[in-house]
Amino acid sequence: MYTMRGTMKRVEESNPLLPTVEFKNCPIRVSLGVLGKKWTLLILRDIAFLKIDRFNQIRRSVPGLTSRVLIMRLRELEETGLIEPIVIERKSKLVRWALTEKGRDTIPILMSFISFGAKWYADVVFEDKQARTVRELFPTERAVLSLH
Repeated sequence: MYTMRGTMKRVEESNPLLPTVEFKNCPIRVSLGVLGKKWTLLILRDIAFLKIDRFNQIRRSVPGLTSRVLIMRLRELEETGLIEPIVIERKSKLVRWALTEKGRDTIPILMSFISFGAKWYADVVFEDKQARTVRELFPTERAVLSLH
């Protein structure tokens, strides 16, 4: 069991950051149990940002993602309440995937990954290898608000 005791303090090198309530399980570990599976964040990225919401579109947009694994991840994301199917045509089983309210709460997490990668891995992310902020990448108010 993972526990943390104490009060919330300012993060410093010598002082741990402790919550005011004891955890039954570490929330980072629990969140990683869902979001940390291979391909999951990229599937959420496609649905949330790129508006890629059909099975074959998602499969094509993520190199290396197999149909079998995509089926598993979509099922897991649906079971955990992050996405929901929107059936467009019952006969041919035409389905689009949409974020639920819980799924939309992952957008700031995804934006944090973008921010981290754009700052610390600019040499891999950008052709010109120049670090950028999220505000530079997404100057619209809507994108910046998703960070808070």
